[in-house]
Amino acid sequence: MNKTKRKIFQIAIKLFSEKGYDNTSIEEITAVAGVAKGSLYYHFSKKEDIFDLILEEGMKLLKNSIEIKTKNAETNLDKIKAVILVQIKVSLRYQDILNVVFSEMWGKGSKNIKCRNVVYECINLIKGIIEDGIKSGEFYDGNPDALAAGVFGITYSSLLYRINSNEVIDVYKTYDGFIDTVVRGLSKK
Repeated sequence: MNKTKRKIFQIAIKLFSEKGYDNTSIEEITAVAGVAKGSLYYHFSKKEDIFDLILEEGMKLLKNSIEIKTKNAETNLDKIKAVILVQIKVSLRYQDILNVVFSEMWGKGSKNIKCRNVVYECINLIKGIIEDGIKSGEFYDGNPDALAAGVFGITYSSLLYRINSNEVIDVYKTYDGFIDTVVRGLSKK
């Protein structure tokens, strides 16, 4: 991504996060980015293209991080622990992207559906690990969809609460708390 496109992209993330997609105009993005409308339209044919790139890049970042961190994990429990650590770190580092996804996932419009699909992709990554853990006997036999949504939801909803309450977040203290809760809920040990 070239410098101008990246600048437009980053400004759009910030504005969509702060004001919402519908309340952010192309004019505002170009004004804050300090680029001409023509430059924006050279890189993106419409505002929705910027939004789609945010979802694509955010999902790619999360999936790649999860794949890297779980690749060498020996057990499914270790994989779940790695997923939770990735979720915490990604949430804190890329809070604006997550704000965009979570704030725009409600409703019946195409962007709402796209956001839900991104969330479901993340949940399905977790679901696969949980299914393997159930098959191997590491985890209690339960509904993998509900368990995966629970792992995903506990992490993100707790982090969003802490972030929005301006609480200083210690990654590893938060991780230890989540691990304790999740391990008790999944593990047979």
